[in-house]
Amino acid sequence: MRLDARQRGFGLVAALFIIIVIASVIAAMTHLALNQSATNSMSLQQARAYQMAQAGLEWGIARAVANQSCAATFTLEGFSIAVACTSSSAGAVAEENKTVSFRQITATAQYAAAGSPDYAYRQLTAVVELP
Repeated sequence: MRLDARQRGFGLVAALFIIIVIASVIAAMTHLALNQSATNSMSLQQARAYQMAQAGLEWGIARAVANQSCAATFTLEGFSIAVACTSSSAGAVAEENKTVSFRQITATAQYAAAGSPDYAYRQLTAVVELP
């Protein structure tokens, strides 16, 4: 069986088309896998930032309850944690004849500089009633 002159080379074109399609699919899958990895890494950093802010908040509450200064800045595992306290005093409570004071404690955890790929930031606030 002899091929017509118009049919010669069709196998080469079909093979090139299949190779290009497969290479495109592989490139797209690689791109998706890299994006998924970066998203997982960012999600982990955000969870760590939340835990660091929670730790700073708990530290500030413990210091406030002990009637000590709870404003501080420290570094832990690459995170910069800042704890700030704001005091306010309410009027006398008529029923119990005592004055109640409140402290608002704000803890901020930050990893890396804003705009960098590893940047993570969380801020938590709590209000504590002190006798």
